[in-house]
Amino acid sequence: MIISSDELVRRNAAFAATGAFAGLPFPTNETLQVLGCVDSRVDPSDVLGLELGEGVVMRNIGGRITPATLRSWALLGRLGQGQPPRSGHLVILHHTDCGIIRLADYPEQLAAFFEIPADELESKAVDDPYAAVRVDAAIARHSLPPSRLVSGLVYDVSTGLIEIVDPATQE
Repeated sequence: MIISSDELVRRNAAFAATGAFAGLPFPTNETLQVLGCVDSRVDPSDVLGLELGEGVVMRNIGGRITPATLRSWALLGRLGQGQPPRSGHLVILHHTDCGIIRLADYPEQLAAFFEIPADELESKAVDDPYAAVRVDAAIARHSLPPSRLVSGLVYDVSTGLIEIVDPATQE
């Protein structure tokens, strides 16, 4: 489906007329953070029912924790309060029928995405979103301050429901 620029301007005008954006504060380190996949069927804000300003959403292929993702979260943390995130909640949202599985046919590119050698790709569990979200939640917990809540969820593209696969330990 191709959406024209004129249509996007029309949609934006309808959004602007609601005023929903007015007065929203800049995100802090306590603002919910969500990492999700770029798949157009899985918009984390819609899937999780987030309103504008309720969460900071980052998306990449597979919704995976990578060194680049961690660097981006660190930079965002500096914007939030001038220091790395110390509290708050990071939700890692993977989904069924993810296209990252198809990238297994391109191990060198996939390894470059994760910044690991190709012979270590098996450790990323790209063929199983349930195992992969556990891998990523473990990486996030190891890389972030211990006060940071980290949850791993899987969205089922067939039912529209999420499952908590790796709950935050402090919830």
